[in-house]
Amino acid sequence: MKKILPLVLLANLFLNCSKIEGSSTIDTPEFTVPDTKDIVMYEINIGSFSATGDINGITNRLNHLQTLGINTIWLMPIHPIGTVNSFGSPYCVKDYQGINPQLGNFNDIKNLVAAAHERNIAVILDWVANHTAWDHPWITEHPNWYTQDGMGNIIHPAGTNWTDVADLNFTNTDMRAEMIAAMKFWITEAGIDGFRCDAADLVPFDFWQQAITSLQSSSPKNLLFLAEGTRNDHFSAGFQMNFGWDFYNTVKSIFVSNGNAGQLYATHLSEIASVPSGKRKLRFTTNHDLSNELTPIGVFGTKKAALAASAATLFMNGTPLLYSGQEVGVSNPTLYTSGQPISWNANADMLVAYRTMLQFYSSSDVAKIGTINYVNHPDLIVFEKTLGDAKLLVIINSRASGKNLAVPVNLQGNWTNALNNQNVTLTGNLELTAHDYLILNK
Repeated sequence: MKKILPLVLLANLFLNCSKIEGSSTIDTPEFTVPDTKDIVMYEINIGSFSATGDINGITNRLNHLQTLGINTIWLMPIHPIGTVNSFGSPYCVKDYQGINPQLGNFNDIKNLVAAAHERNIAVILDWVANHTAWDHPWITEHPNWYTQDGMGNIIHPAGTNWTDVADLNFTNTDMRAEMIAAMKFWITEAGIDGFRCDAADLVPFDFWQQAITSLQSSSPKNLLFLAEGTRNDHFSAGFQMNFGWDFYNTVKSIFVSNGNAGQLYATHLSEIASVPSGKRKLRFTTNHDLSNELTPIGVFGTKKAALAASAATLFMNGTPLLYSGQEVGVSNPTLYTSGQPISWNANADMLVAYRTMLQFYSSSDVAKIGTINYVNHPDLIVFEKTLGDAKLLVIINSRASGKNLAVPVNLQGNWTNALNNQNVTLTGNLELTAHDYLILNK
């Protein structure tokens, strides 16, 4: 999907964004990319993430992400932005092997990757394969690498209003080879650990299969590939993850429109029905495609409701995603397009809640891969997870008023609150306040 982000990237668009020169193969500390089941991902809107709005600003905040329980960061596009027909979207890429000078230089990205790896954090780049800027060199050097109309005119992606970009022609084998070479450049020269692939549903299956096979076979580490899309064939092409939009829409329906809470597990089962073993759906309560409309506090109404929705999203066996500033309750979506930095001192209580929840999730196998036993309830999201002798019980009130749970006999007894280590005894009836949530284990 097209994105207009952020205005800090719009300034000085007519700067000459130079190609990276003099680079050499990256030499980073020994690093193991997280297994798919263990990934906790964080999407970074570079312009708003720090006061400097650049790559070094991310490097300086890696400790924050590490203590949050994050082990994979996804950088929104770092490439030079086109100027012809452009409205400043970073998804309007002018040079696949360049870096927007407003964000930094090649050494900055190498330093970020090295510093992230020292903290056991993987780094993936946003890759825009479907289209380029109108002033990308390929436009004049290789016009046959683009989709053309009957009169030979290069066109923007059909069926979209993305007039700022030119549609690439994936029947051209030379273009494919050059695209794969550009992706490989970032892995071999900067140490990047994989890609989040933009508009993946619009790119042919056989290209993704060709690219991922080529990149994986040439890399000594297991690379990560996230498809921004929902096609089932992404997994057979080699992607480990794609987007769980149905799950997000069901969470929103339950919390915002008083939908039946029992529907969440049905949506989960429907989404994973065609997901092979070892692969995952990305689960979220916001990302940059949503934050231009409302942030989680705006969608769900309060900090507590946003946290409860995140708890429902986090523990149902998907790959969890947080978006820049979600953990400190960014409430105004215009922050992401204004060039203003996130206020990291806001909503300290929310940050503690997210940190506690994510740290527990990261340390718990039953939280990540336990078998789900769902308790159907119209207002409450209730499920037990088991893995060997370990048990986890998630109870979430999706409503803005108090609700009661008649606790099933098999769930009664002594538990430990996983978020504060306090003992909890469940008997026949449990009262929950508005948007209350409990994460219990034993």
